[in-house]
Amino acid sequence: MLAWVSENLSTIIVCAILAAVFAGVIRTMIKNKKKGKSACGCGCSSCPMSGSCNDKQE
Repeated sequence: MLAWVSENLSTIIVCAILAAVFAGVIRTMIKNKKKGKSACGCGCSSCPMSGSCNDKQE
């Protein structure tokens, strides 16, 4: 088992980094959703689909 880990260490490190980046993106999207921000990063005031993509919160 230890030999397999040492042979594939670079692949394991790259996968771990990619998983961390992916988790960070998902976490940021969840935080933005809870704050009521749009998913695209810009305001909905000028978006032609603003009436159908998000529920309006009052």
